[in-house]
Amino acid sequence: MKEFVISEVKAETAILVGLITPQQDEAKTKEYLDELEFLADTAGAVTVKRYTQRVGGPSSITYVGKGKLEEIRAYIKAEEEEDREIGMVIFDDELTAKQMRNIEQALQVKILDRTSLILDIFAMRAQTANAKTQVELAQYRYMLPRLQRLWTHLERQGGGSGSGGGKGSVGLRGPGETQLEMDRRIILNRMSLLKKRLEEIDKQKVTQRKNRGRLIRVALVGYTNVGKSTIMNLLAKSEVFAENKLFATLDTTVRKVVVENLPFLLADTVGFIRKLPTDLVDSFKSTLDEVREADLLLHVVDISHPDFEEQVEVVNQTLKDLGCAETPTMIVFNKIDNYHWTDKDPDDLTPPTRENITLDELKRTWMARLNDNCIFISAREKENVDEFRDTLYRKVRELHVQKYPYNDFLYPVED
Repeated sequence: MKEFVISEVKAETAILVGLITPQQDEAKTKEYLDELEFLADTAGAVTVKRYTQRVGGPSSITYVGKGKLEEIRAYIKAEEEEDREIGMVIFDDELTAKQMRNIEQALQVKILDRTSLILDIFAMRAQTANAKTQVELAQYRYMLPRLQRLWTHLERQGGGSGSGGGKGSVGLRGPGETQLEMDRRIILNRMSLLKKRLEEIDKQKVTQRKNRGRLIRVALVGYTNVGKSTIMNLLAKSEVFAENKLFATLDTTVRKVVVENLPFLLADTVGFIRKLPTDLVDSFKSTLDEVREADLLLHVVDISHPDFEEQVEVVNQTLKDLGCAETPTMIVFNKIDNYHWTDKDPDDLTPPTRENITLDELKRTWMARLNDNCIFISAREKENVDEFRDTLYRKVRELHVQKYPYNDFLYPVED
């Protein structure tokens, strides 16, 4: 009998590269690289090494200095000699076409930047025709200014008349420019088609939203991987895909939720992230319209994340850019089960930390005073969920009475 041997598929290995600058200190760079490693893991790559360099700013030629680039190249070569191939090098900032071309020539491996990595994850996560169209448009927007890099091999072609095939010769330059313009025209035509398709989707979405009746719209917003989909499943008793990965949700999911006697619509939206590519925000306009048209935003925060304060700022800035800064917002501090607190000894005069603060004290911190509607929960462990439902019910009821006053006899507001 023939035996079949199943070979294990090895994950691609990656090197991460970031800069320490006057605007971004060493601690901040480490946080960004931690997030970049999480992005790489989400995309299916294993990080084997990190490189950082302290500079005044990124080099316009190779992002890092020549010495650091040579150090990275030497490491890649040494790994290859040990039969450990490096699959890619990922840079924490968006690279220009010139930087990417020069780095590729020096390292001779696949080069990605943060933007292209996020686009790759979005392409992998997109399920519906709407999401796939949005991602494809964002990919073309990213690719268009970098087209020339795809045709650098033409510089090595010989031939041409008049100048012996030199770099500036007409005979050499013509084919590359012709192909470049052909590709540019193809991409622009494709982008035009995708934009028209998204406009049609937008019209369909507007019609769908108009047909939802007189119900308050609530949208879950927040940084990626803070537990929005888990909260959606908890409130709507649905089975929205939730995973401990970045950008597990791309497609907006809308469910009708009833808390006590009050129905409302709840939307789960794509998560935000630091250095989110502008092209992605533009491409996901129809998805983010659920946020723009919401009556109430549930800003979900992962309180267990060591840098959740900056994540809150990133989300607030993104909401401001979307024109939603004035939308009523309720802050939901999630994952309190991962925020470890212990009873503090009365004689302990050290400042409170996440290791010695109680939950009651947590409710009296600056976090609880961010606005009038703030709650601490664990959606996964269902901790403090009843208080969350009660608070959400009161807020939605108030908004319903304000928006549909003729219907207030159904949901009277208590004096």
